[in-house]
Amino acid sequence: MGNNENVSNLWYHLVALLVVTIWGSTFVFTKLLLMNGLSAAQIFTLRFIIAYVLLLAFSLTRRSWRLWSESWRDELLMAGLGVSGGSLYFLAENSAMIYTTTTNTSLIVCLCPLFAAPLIALFYRSERLQRHQIVGTVLAAIGVVVVVLNGHFLLHLSPLGDALAFVACLCWAVYSLLMIPASSRYDTLFITRKVFFYGLVSMVPYFLLWPEWPAWEVLLRPEVMGYLLFLGCVASMICFVVWNWALKKLGAVVTTNYVYFNPVMTVVFAWMVLDEHITVYFLLGTALILGGMVLVGRRSSFGK
Repeated sequence: MGNNENVSNLWYHLVALLVVTIWGSTFVFTKLLLMNGLSAAQIFTLRFIIAYVLLLAFSLTRRSWRLWSESWRDELLMAGLGVSGGSLYFLAENSAMIYTTTTNTSLIVCLCPLFAAPLIALFYRSERLQRHQIVGTVLAAIGVVVVVLNGHFLLHLSPLGDALAFVACLCWAVYSLLMIPASSRYDTLFITRKVFFYGLVSMVPYFLLWPEWPAWEVLLRPEVMGYLLFLGCVASMICFVVWNWALKKLGAVVTTNYVYFNPVMTVVFAWMVLDEHITVYFLLGTALILGGMVLVGRRSSFGK
């Protein structure tokens, strides 16, 4: 039984790492869509529409399909997930890059686990980190700083942009917190579908204020359709389902720590596709992140 449990836990960790790997590549595709004239809000809305329609169609094929939660309180919980992990998170993160540097945004958002761990521990004793796990998450955070700054230890502060990045960071921490009660009562597909639904519903006020939509000739370009399908089908529908499943299996704190790998995967993807260079700072930071994650995951891998 012990070996089977260790194999299962290893599988959950690998799945979480795979999701972060894919999410690390989305920056490039989002950048390409921005270059084609789409706004950040339009990109988010289109990718969530694609994800929601596909997931809804799949859900309708299941006998256990359901439309609403068991109570209005649970429905509010699902709305909170849709706002914190959907509309508000993406709007804050993408808007932050307008007012501050990409480096500042990436650094602040990817330090989410530092804020998520104490927030979750405040409400759930079972999710509190042990000493070696606290050391691990701090070590991984230092690794993120080294990777993102890449030897240029100078940050250009921008109060508005940095504040928006911090809002995005807190949104993902709240999303991880709310997933704990949600996953204990509902299956992963239902939760994920609700995240997409309320993420889209909460965007309605935004488009009432700024009713801009990309022209059809732009959306029908093969490359634009390809980027949107990847973001909607893979990075949104599949990755959110799998990520929420990992949250349920590994726990919110351990899974959220995989966010530390996001900048690492972004650099690797840029090296493969954009021919950017791998530096010694990247290697050092990656080693720190890996070492930190080993410490953080020890409880999950070897038992409490």
